Order: sequence, then C-alpha cells, then structure tokens
Amino acid sequence: MNFRFATQNDPAAIVSLFTSVFARSEGEAEGALIGQLARNLLAQTEESDLACFVAAEAEQILGAIAFSRLTFDPAIAAFILAPVAVRSDRQGQGIGQALIRYGLAELKHQGVSLVLTYGDPAFYSKVGFQAISPEQIIPPFALSQPEGWLGQSLSEAAIATYSGRCTCVAALSDPQYW
Repeated sequence: MNFRFATQNDPAAIVSLFTSVFARSEGEAEGALIGQLARNLLAQTEESDLACFVAAEAEQILGAIAFSRLTFDPAIAAFILAPVAVRSDRQGQGIGQALIRYGLAELKHQGVSLVLTYGDPAFYSKVGFQAISPEQIIPPFALSQPEGWLGQSLSEAAIATYSGRCTCVAALSDPQYW
C-alpha cells in the first residue's frame, strides 16, 4: 500500500469512494451529501487551499482524505480535516489512521501549524487530536455535537485560544456539514 497526494486522475474515484462508504454506513442521503462535498472540494477549491491524499494498492484507491484551509484573524497556517473514508471492505485494518498520519506529516512539512476536525473523539484521539471547546476556537458554524470539535497542533506550541470565528473554504461553508 502506498500513500500519496491525489492527482488530477483521481477525483471520480475519490467521489465514488466517499459516496459509497457514507451511504453504506450512514444511509443514501448522507452518502450523496458527502460525495457532493468531496466533488465540490476537489473542483472548486484553490490548490493552495486543499491537500487531498489517497491510500492506494495496485492502482486502486482504498482510502481518501481531504484537508482544506481554515482562515483566522490574525492569520495562522491552519487546515480542517474533512472528509475521510476507507473502502468499506478494508475498514478496521488501520488504513484510515495511517492515511491521517501521512496527511498530517505532509501538512507539517508544508509549515501548517494547526489542524482541526469535527468528528468522533474516540477515533481521532488515536491519531493525536484532542477535544477543544467552541469557545477556544469558534467554528465556522454552530456545531450540532460540540464534543466532536477537535484539534491538533503540528508545532511545538499548544493550541491557542482565538477570538473571532474561523472561516472555511466555500465547499465546506454550509451549515449542513456542521
């Protein structure tokens, strides 16, 4: 298995992966929603504001992850991890965790200092994320499950408290994702 940046040949396979994985685990509507999010991230987000990685084996994509820029005032190098998926028949083998670690290492190498995500604390804590409060870093939209607001410093500094709401890229800027 290899981990790599997504290429211009990968979007259809990535969108299909997200659609099928989320449809199987969360229902058809959620699959369509997350598939559309992946499609929009890949098609509408500036290259400098998106880092998409895949786990591949024999030229077949088994997992994918997207990190998109978060904007703060004052500016910091920050991204949000959303979404991530591993093919349903390959889940539970550590592929997702390895893919997240690979993506975080690449972002750190690029000088990113903070990564946030909004998801299952039990899963994301395995790859170094910790709970943060919506008061410490105000999310782009109200959170339906505030306990899922998580962060990880990629620098030596602790996660700071920021005043003002952070903003996300246009593709993720929709309250239905939050």
